[in-house]
Amino acid sequence: MRPQLGPSKAGSLEDKLLGFRGPALPGMPSAPAEKRALITGITGQDGSFLAEQLLAKGYEVYGIVRRLSTPNPQNIRHLLGTVHLLDGDLHDQASLETAIRFSEPDEIYNLAAQSFVGVSFNQPVVTGEVTGLGALRLLEAMRSRADKARLYQASSSEMFGQGVAERLNEGNGFHPRSPYGVAKVFAYWACVNYRESYGLYIANGILFNHESERRGLEFVTRKISDGVARIRHGLASDLHLGSLTSQRDWGYAPEYTDLMWRILQPTVAEDYVGATGETHSVEEFAREAFRAAGIDDWSRYIVTDRRFARPADVDHLCGDATKAKERLGWEAKVRFPELVHRMVQADLARHARTAPS
Repeated sequence: MRPQLGPSKAGSLEDKLLGFRGPALPGMPSAPAEKRALITGITGQDGSFLAEQLLAKGYEVYGIVRRLSTPNPQNIRHLLGTVHLLDGDLHDQASLETAIRFSEPDEIYNLAAQSFVGVSFNQPVVTGEVTGLGALRLLEAMRSRADKARLYQASSSEMFGQGVAERLNEGNGFHPRSPYGVAKVFAYWACVNYRESYGLYIANGILFNHESERRGLEFVTRKISDGVARIRHGLASDLHLGSLTSQRDWGYAPEYTDLMWRILQPTVAEDYVGATGETHSVEEFAREAFRAAGIDDWSRYIVTDRRFARPADVDHLCGDATKAKERLGWEAKVRFPELVHRMVQADLARHARTAPS
């Protein structure tokens, strides 16, 4: 019999972050869920959107969170009381086994990582421990505690690096150009190895860049949308960026978390690319963001800052999601201008509360 959480009780925010379950949100199912899902990285952009979508499908959702001196629940604050949050860390094998033993998941989504490419050059060992070996620890925990579950591994377009193809798909080779990309390649092949060696249901989602208003401020897209909003409200006078010529395939995050779920539904586990199939440069993103904020002379606010240069970079990444469209019925629908406008409007609204009158 699966363990049941006790009744909810009032308490501190930290209490709510460590396993107490309150009343369901309006519209959420009150009957026992047919499936259970366990999400690592539930407080991040992707984890929060995925949790919302799984709850809407009737799943009972568990999320692994690291115990921090200052909890960071911003992205899932509205879900507290509807998800079970469990103490755990990708550094710690025992905590992962405990979380799996307690939640008894039908599906596991490994979204936790040190996912900022720039930081990976300054912290390569930490990136390897969390993003690479952390995935291996979770695979071992699954093998020993939940070998009938299905696991989704968040792979990355950064694994391709300087790919030779104009549009990259599941058949292209990897040439990572950062410690982050290297760690993701390790995790990818570990998943393939466990799938082939032990017959486990493990699938990689090789997703290209996907953004939203919940993206971390350290990522260039959110840095731009937030910076433009601050300039519009008189809270900043310029925006410091690195290379403006790098091109990426940018999509809208909630569509990509829907793809994660779809990847785990077929009878046979396979790997899939998720992408829009079109690229835009950092300069295009900045120009579109200033336009969304009603600022025409955008270039006068941009400062090219060499501090953001990386030892090695990837100039161009564009994906081919034909397989996902044909086999899973998935296709990115939110296009580039709408994505940028959504992010800028959210940051404009947020900064309006603190802007000088």
